[in-house]
Amino acid sequence: MLFTTDKQTLEDLNIFGRHGGDSVFNIFNRCITKGGAAVMEEMFRYPLSDEKAINRRSGIIQYFAVNGTVFPMQSALFDAAEAYLANTDERTKLQPEEPGIGKKLGHLIGTDTETALLVKGISALVELMKNMHSFITSLNLPEDHGYFPEKAAVTALLSEPDLAPVFNSKGRPSGAAMAAYDALLRFRHRSSMQQLLRHIYHLDVYVSVAKVAQERRFVFPAALPEDRHMLHLKGVFHPQLKNAVPNTIHVTPDNNVTFLTGANMAGKSTFMKSLGIAVFLAHMGFPVAAERMEFSVLNGIYTTINLPDDLGMGASHFYAEVLRVKKMAQELSQSRNLLIIFDELFRGTNVKDAYEATIAVTEGFAGKPGSLFVISTHIIEAGEVLRQRCRNIRFIFLPTRMQGNTPVYTYSLEEGITDDRHGMVIINNAQILDILAKGTPKEV
Repeated sequence: MLFTTDKQTLEDLNIFGRHGGDSVFNIFNRCITKGGAAVMEEMFRYPLSDEKAINRRSGIIQYFAVNGTVFPMQSALFDAAEAYLANTDERTKLQPEEPGIGKKLGHLIGTDTETALLVKGISALVELMKNMHSFITSLNLPEDHGYFPEKAAVTALLSEPDLAPVFNSKGRPSGAAMAAYDALLRFRHRSSMQQLLRHIYHLDVYVSVAKVAQERRFVFPAALPEDRHMLHLKGVFHPQLKNAVPNTIHVTPDNNVTFLTGANMAGKSTFMKSLGIAVFLAHMGFPVAAERMEFSVLNGIYTTINLPDDLGMGASHFYAEVLRVKKMAQELSQSRNLLIIFDELFRGTNVKDAYEATIAVTEGFAGKPGSLFVISTHIIEAGEVLRQRCRNIRFIFLPTRMQGNTPVYTYSLEEGITDDRHGMVIINNAQILDILAKGTPKEV
C-alpha cells in the first residue's frame, strides 16, 4: 500500500516551501547534480510504506554518513553527458574516417560546434564512467548491505565486454577511438549509460543527506512492522528553528490519541509540525531532528494546521474544517493506518458547537486503534469529558508560567490538561482597553 498525503499537509509542514523559500526539502538538498536534486524531490513526493525498504535506504545513508563519503564527481560533467545522450540523431554519429574529428563529412548534418559538443559529451561520460568504477570498486560491502544491490548493478553495467576499451584507454583518444566511443555509448549502450547516471544521481542524494545528518546531528529512525502501531520520539524538535526545545512522545495502541492543550504561543503548532515532519522524513528513510526514533510504518499522514477558507467554493472556515474532517473519515474508513494531526479543531464556529464537535470527532478517532491522532484545542472542558469516556487518550499540555503579568513559555510538554487562562492578561499588557477608553497611551 502506498504512503499518501496531500497538498494541505505538504504546506502545513513546509515540505517544499513557497516561491523557493526555506523548506524541509532545502535542508537536505545539498546535491551536486540536477539529476540528484530531481531524484531527491521524487523521494519527497513518494515516501515509502514498507519497513524493509525504509530501513534499507536509511542504512545506506547512515553508512555514507559514518564514513564521511564525498561525492566523487564534478558537477560540470553531468550537463555535457546528459546533453550528449539526449542527442539520438543517427546523422550526427561521428565517423572513424574523420581526421581528428575536426570537421563533419558532407553527408552529415552538423557543424564544427556540434561536433565539439559531441566530443565534450563523450569525454564527460567516459570520465564519469571511470570515476564511478573507481568509487564502486573501493567499497568493500557484504552482500546483506543495503547498497550492495546498487553496487552490483553498477558493476554489471560497467563490466560489459564492449566497454573494456573505454577503461583500457590512456591519454587523449584518437579520432577513430572517439568515433568508436560515440557508437558504443550514445547508440549501442545508451540505455545502460542512462541507468548509470540514475545510479550516480541516487549516490548524490545519499551523500547529500548523509552530510546533513552529520552536520546537524540528526538521528536515523528504526522502522518497525505496521502491526506494531507505535511511535517513540525522544527529543524531537523542529529542524528549521534555531535553539528549538526538544520534546518526547511515546504512542502505543493504548494511547493512540494525543489530546494537546495550551495557551496561544505556548508552542502547540510548532510541536505538531515537528512531529509531522519527523514522521514524514522517517517514511522516506531520511534522518530526523531528534535524539531517537522508532516507529511502526503507516500508510499516510494528514495534517490540518494552517487551513485556509475556501473562497472559491464560498465556504466558511468552519465548513472547510468539516470537509477536512470528512476527508479524514473517508481515508480511515478504508482500513488505512494514518497519522492525523488537527490544530485547534473546529476553531471556526461558536464555543458550544466546537465543544460538542470536538468531543464527538475525538471519540470517533479513538475508535480507530490502528491510527495515530494528535488533536489540539483551547476548549479544555472537552478534555475533561473525554478523560471520562475514552481510555486510549493521552492528555498533554504546554504550560505558561507567569512572571508578574508577563507570560513565559517553557515549550516543554507536561502530562495533563492545562488550566492556563491568560488571554485577558495579554490583552491588558497590550493596553487595548486603555486605547479604546482614552486614546493611544504615551510611550514611557
